Parts: sequence; C-alpha cells; structure tokens
Amino acid sequence: MDLLRSLPLGLYLEQPVTWLHRLDPRIKLAWLTSFLAAPILANALWRSALVGLLIVLTLTAMIPLRVWRRQMGWLLILSALILALTVVTPDGLAIQSQPRLPTPEATAAFSTAAPKSPEFLPELSQPTAYRYILFKQGPITISQRSLELGIRVSTLIFTLIYGTNLFLLTTASEEITAALEVLMQPLRWFKWPVTEIALTVTLALRFIPLVLEEVQNLVRSVRTRAINWRKLGFRRAAQIWVMVAERLLENLLLRAEQTAAAMQVRGFTSPNQHRVVWRPLKFHRWDWLACAALALFWGIRMAWGGDI
Repeated sequence: MDLLRSLPLGLYLEQPVTWLHRLDPRIKLAWLTSFLAAPILANALWRSALVGLLIVLTLTAMIPLRVWRRQMGWLLILSALILALTVVTPDGLAIQSQPRLPTPEATAAFSTAAPKSPEFLPELSQPTAYRYILFKQGPITISQRSLELGIRVSTLIFTLIYGTNLFLLTTASEEITAALEVLMQPLRWFKWPVTEIALTVTLALRFIPLVLEEVQNLVRSVRTRAINWRKLGFRRAAQIWVMVAERLLENLLLRAEQTAAAMQVRGFTSPNQHRVVWRPLKFHRWDWLACAALALFWGIRMAWGGDI
C-alpha cells in the first residue's frame, strides 16, 4: 500500500506545469475561498454546478489521470452513498396532517345546524403538479426535503475536500506562504506575527507527506511480521496498535525536532534576521482574466444561485 500515491493529500504536482500552476496564488486562494463560501444559502442546482465546475477545471488543466483518478473516484462514490442514505432517511419535518374530508361527527353537526342543499360542489383539482412525496414504495419514502438535504450534504463534502486538494495540487507551499503573507499585511497594524504565521502554514503543508510516509512505513512493518490477529484476541491486538501509535508519535516528534534543528542551523531564528523571498508576486494577463471570471462567478451566484 502506497499512501503517497493512493492518497495524494497535500502534495504538490511539479510536472506537468498546467495553466492552474501559472496562476497567481492570491487568485487561486480567492477562487478557493469562493468555492467554499458559494454553497452557503445556495440552491441545489448551484451546488451541483460547483461539482461540475471542479471536474471541468481538472479536465481542462490536463492533470494526469493517475493523480486525480483515485481521489475523485472515491469522493464521487462517497458523495453518492451519502446522497442515497440521506434521500431515503426521514426528512425530520414534524408535519401535522389533517384529513381532507370532514369527520362523520363534523358532518352530522353541520347537517343539523345548516339546511341541506340539493346541489353539491364539484371536487377541485390541484392547481399545480407539485408533490411533496416524490417516491413511496414500501418502507422507502423520498420527499422533496430529503432530496434537497441529500444534494446539499453530498455536494458540500465533495466541494470542500476536492476543491482544497486541487488548490494544494497546483500551488506550491512557498507560493501559499507568499500569498498569505501579502493578504495578511493589514494584520501587522495590530502587532500580529504575520511572517511567523505564514511560515507555520508552510511547515504544516510540508509535514503532511512526512506523516503519510511514517504511517505507511509502520503499516508495512506490521504486515511483514505476518501477525495472526485471530489468535491474539481483541485485547492483545489493541495493545499492538497502541504500541504502533506510540511509535508513530515518537517518529513524528523526531521529524519535527530535526526540522527545527535544520532551521536553526540555517539561521531561521527570527524573520528579521533571516528572510527568504520565494517568488515575487506579480499579476499577468491570465491573472486578470481569472479575476474577471471570479467577478462573473459571483454575479451568477447572486443572480441565480440563491436559495429560494
């Protein structure tokens, strides 16, 4: 099992360089924030359109199939399962229903109080084709509310996970650091350590592959020992996994200590003494086009994407 290939979480794709790589990281960060904020108070059609837009961006960027196939496939399967489970579960609306026809007691009371009329009013048909219950077969009932709730939850999970992964896949951690540092410049007025925060984010992104590598090595070491888990029982098996978790924590702390020592040796004691400018941020023509597309995106969201 290769976690670094099957679960490329937080990894940066160096080759090939796509048009998403060439965009300014501030623009990509604004797009990521828009993808995370646009589903709020949005209708089901808009949420589904966001999922389709993420898939279109992946295909048009010509990202290799081996990179996004497994993750997108698993996310689509997970979203489909969540949609199916949410659709068939009760919608949670406590609706008090009453019979369409009057009860015999009310009919008798009305007949005694009011004179009988020889004419009867015709039955009125429904003015629209709206139905709250979309499907009902045995114990399975699909209503308008449950379908809307399923679409909301499934599309939100896909947009949140895959949108963030696509951003990390096409943006280097140094570019993310530079973009965050530029965007957080107003916080310097309040004496916030902007450079330290950006550096911490960079180290956290760099540390994700190390965590996956350590987990992968420990899982392989357990598998090579050919342990018969059935003979061990639950208690002894739990003790082994506790020992593995302790070893994982020790290895991660050792990696963190080594990283800190390497930074101190290279002079990363304070941002005033050692400062590295990774990449000068400058807008190009395609960045302005991305800004215009973002403005159009929010215009469409305000016009047609609101929840009715």
